[in-house]
Amino acid sequence: MALSGPAMAEITVMISGGFSLAYQEVIPDFERETGIAVTTLSGASQGAGPKTISAQLERGVHADLVILSREGLDELVAAGRIIGGSDKELARVPLAAAVRQGSPKPDIGSVDALKRSLLAARAVSMPESTSGQFLKAVVFPRLGIADTVSVTVVPRGIDSTSMLAAGGSDLALGPVSELVNQPNVELVGPLPEEVQLVQVFTAAIVDTARHRDEAERLTAFLASDRTLAAIRKAGMGAGRRSPDALDADSAKAACLTSECALACVERPRRPPSMFQTDSTACWNAPSFEVPGLIGFRPLERRNRSLYLF
Repeated sequence: MALSGPAMAEITVMISGGFSLAYQEVIPDFERETGIAVTTLSGASQGAGPKTISAQLERGVHADLVILSREGLDELVAAGRIIGGSDKELARVPLAAAVRQGSPKPDIGSVDALKRSLLAARAVSMPESTSGQFLKAVVFPRLGIADTVSVTVVPRGIDSTSMLAAGGSDLALGPVSELVNQPNVELVGPLPEEVQLVQVFTAAIVDTARHRDEAERLTAFLASDRTLAAIRKAGMGAGRRSPDALDADSAKAACLTSECALACVERPRRPPSMFQTDSTACWNAPSFEVPGLIGFRPLERRNRSLYLF
């Protein structure tokens, strides 16, 4: 009679689309190094449909760890679904626009240019989650086009880019990380600072977690410098880390990739009931530019200027 060996450690993660690209790249390394098997489920950070992370947890779908936008996490915390103090910031990503590969790239470099491009589009696709809620509730009314822009709201970012790639829309809006490295989709660039939302993707342990120790290990791994290359590749900036731990390279990564023409910018005002303001760290290093520092205060750290705003 064959004897079974010890059970392999495991963990179940439920993740939204914004951090998925970087996550999928680094999870095999985590599994190989720790021997912990990771099962991954998918859900939207926010929204009203049955596929949101909140709705799935509500109907009993098990997860030890969730990774989603800070706005979505705040809702889970309010509902008592998260272990207090277990949240850890992983990455920051701004909103951007994309077109079908080979299509002319519209001008979105200013608020007026963005407005013209949105009105000229036959259809604009965007996800129902955090970014879509912000665009619909804040950006479109501010541009005066809430009732005139032709928008199709779909459950997930992948649905939006799939619609764009198939010719169902002319322009897709959403987090940069959901617009890059998608088949037949080409990034245009970030939205103007005045209508920008920098989403913070965060990991947190669910109150009903069966494997809390493993969840803590995975959170620490995802928040470490081991994931910086994957985060940058996905068009994101690193989450907030301790200033004492920042060197020039990791501080540079904490800003947003120059490849996407992004920069550390002040997050615009928005309804506090929907969108929480947060701090962002940005280093004034000689090798890259840090425009848009509005209302900042400098702190000296290792002979470099750290700006918190």
